[in-house]
This record gives sequence, C-alpha cells and structure tokens, in this order.
Amino acid sequence: MVNLKDKKGVYVLMILLLAFFSSCELFTDQKAHEHTTQYTCPMHPEIIKDEFGTCPICKMDLVPKVTEAEQVKDVSLESLLQPTNSLVVSKIGLTKISESDEEMTIEALGFTAYNDNYTGSVAARFGGRIEKMYLKYNYQDVSKGQKVLEIYSPEMLTAQEELLFLVKNDAENIVLIQAAKQKLQLLGVSPQQINQIIKTKESNFTLPVYSAYSGHIHDVGEPEQAMAVSATTTKLQLRSGMYVNKGDVLFKVYNPEHLWVLVDIYTHQQKMLKVGAPVSIRVETHPDKPIQAKINFIEPFFREGAKTIKARINIDNPKQHLPVGAQVKATIKAETLSGKWLPETAVISLGMNEVVMLKTAAGFKVHEVETGYRGNAKVQVLKGLGAEDEVAVNAQYLIDSESFIAIKP
Repeated sequence: MVNLKDKKGVYVLMILLLAFFSSCELFTDQKAHEHTTQYTCPMHPEIIKDEFGTCPICKMDLVPKVTEAEQVKDVSLESLLQPTNSLVVSKIGLTKISESDEEMTIEALGFTAYNDNYTGSVAARFGGRIEKMYLKYNYQDVSKGQKVLEIYSPEMLTAQEELLFLVKNDAENIVLIQAAKQKLQLLGVSPQQINQIIKTKESNFTLPVYSAYSGHIHDVGEPEQAMAVSATTTKLQLRSGMYVNKGDVLFKVYNPEHLWVLVDIYTHQQKMLKVGAPVSIRVETHPDKPIQAKINFIEPFFREGAKTIKARINIDNPKQHLPVGAQVKATIKAETLSGKWLPETAVISLGMNEVVMLKTAAGFKVHEVETGYRGNAKVQVLKGLGAEDEVAVNAQYLIDSESFIAIKP
C-alpha cells in the first residue's frame, strides 16, 4: 500500500521530469533553429554568413549550412544496408549546376631552356690534327668571329701550295687562280687569309677555325645540355692532338640571350589553349618581376613517359638575365566559355568516365556525367544533370577507399 504522501512525492517527481524533458526539447529546437540561420556558398564552403545573401566571390545565392552533427532522418534500413559503391548516406553539403560565362585561366609549371632557333654549330670544314685549342671547358663564352682552335691539314697545305704555284708561275691565268682561291674559301679560309698567303708567299701549316655564333659552348655528345645545364663545369671532349674529319661538328653554341619557356599543359586544358594567348610568367629567380608574353607554339604530341604537351613561349633574355633550367609558373589567359558548371571537387574522374554523387531520397548515388572544359576550379557539365539535380560538393568524401565505384544506367 502507498500512502497519499508517497503519491504526492511521485506526482512531484513526474512533474519535474516532464519539465526537464520539455526544456531539453526546447533547447534542441532552439539549437536547430540557430543552426539553420547560418548560410554558406555551394561553390565556396569557406563563406559562412548569419543572413541570407549572395557569395562575395561568385555571386551565387547562399544556402543553409548543414553540419555533420545533424541526424540523418527518414532513412530506411534497406538504404543503410546498401554497399558504398551504389548508395551512400550522408549529410555533406549540396550544390547544383550553375550557368555562367567563365574567363578561363590555366596555371602551368615549366622551365626555361635555350632557344634552338639561335643555336649554332662549329664544324670542321677540312680534316686534320688539332694543333691548338683556345677553349677548354663547357659553358665558356664565345663570340662570333672568335678563334676556337687550329688544325694541321695536309689537304689545306696542298691547296695553298697550288695557289702559290699558280701565282708564281702563271700569274696571268686569272681563271685558275680564282678557282684555287675559291677552293680555299670553300674549305673555310677567309679572303683576308688568302690575301695574306699570296702576300707572304708562304703557306701555313695550321689554319684556324672560327666560331660563326655567340653564346655558350657545349660538347656535341651532350644534347640534353640545351635543356638543363649540368651543375658541374666539365672539360671539353676535344683535346690537342686529336684528329677530326671534314664535316665533324666540334662544338654546339647556345645563345643565352634568347630563351624558351616550356610549360606543361594537361589533357583537359589543351582545348582551351590557343597560339597567341597572353601569358604572365613568374621565374623562381625573379618572383617579383612577372614577364608578359604570348604562346608562340604548342607541340602536337605527348613526350615519352608524360601525359602533357609542351607550350612554348619565346623570351628575349638580355634584360631579364634568366638562368637556363629555372623553374617557372605561368598564368595563361584562355578563352571565355559559356556553359553549365560544377565545382571541381564535385566531379570524380575514373579515367575515361566522370561521375558525381547525386542526391536521392534514400541517400547519394553514383551518377555518370559528360564533362567538357576544366578551369577556375570548375568543371563544365555537358550531359547527365538537370537544373534541379543536387550533388555532393565534395564527392571524394563519399567514396570508400576500399570500394569499387559501380556506374549503373
């Protein structure tokens, strides 16, 4: 038996419990209300405001911000038991396709290299033995008209003797004398040297070889020196006493006053790039001095072992004094494109296919889309989504690292 006094105590306890649970529910509703008063941008989740408005970056309408702390409601057991490669239950942020005109820019990395259009070779026009070398090391400076070595050549000695014989014994035979002079000129002897031979009436046992270009010299056996200069200055492969044949290339001369900037362009950027597009270049050695230039050439092939093509930019280097092989960052202004766009994070590439995480009543479903251009942290959507379809802003967060994405029609 419970007396009345005890019943009153029970009643009082029940009233207190009811009041407590009511206050908890009110507090929860208030928190939920406070939570929904915050707004964020689908394209830029870092933008959070307490009032509805537009994004200061992309001008899109803000949407209510939803946190992971909210409970997932109205989800059936069947949905929860679906594998992660077909259905995912989550409260991640949502976004829709937006239609706009985008001034596309391409960020590309690359390096400086010698301009092959200003590269020359010093070749032996006659065969013989190297008697004297005036250059010793790779990367030495050489000027146009500078003497680089002297060669003893029996062929040249014979040609000089023929000319002197004609001048001494048949001076009136202008035709033969002119032919002998021309033979020496074709072998690399200058008109001044020929006149000196006739004046002194003595043949030279050695004849000099001159450079026809200005720049840095490189061994012929090191073709990659045109792209990246070695950190070690090495001796030349040619030595005094070595024999060379007629037509042998002795050195290569690269002109540092004219450079290329070679930047890597990825597959999804190639369609936006045109010859003549403006580009701003920042070099690691001069980061505070951007160089304004234009795209001069786009290589029409993939280099071995790479999935990028090279875009080439010509730079006159006398004022910049840029080193060869320096890393550069290029910002290329591409075309202005009209289309429907999603944030780049909302699209997952599967190689030849692109997918998004489409919001359905039960959760998120893997959905294939057809995409176009990429740039400005956005992806152009050509097919697969309607204006009202909602997808996850960060699709990668919904992919199980151990699951295989199955695309279902």
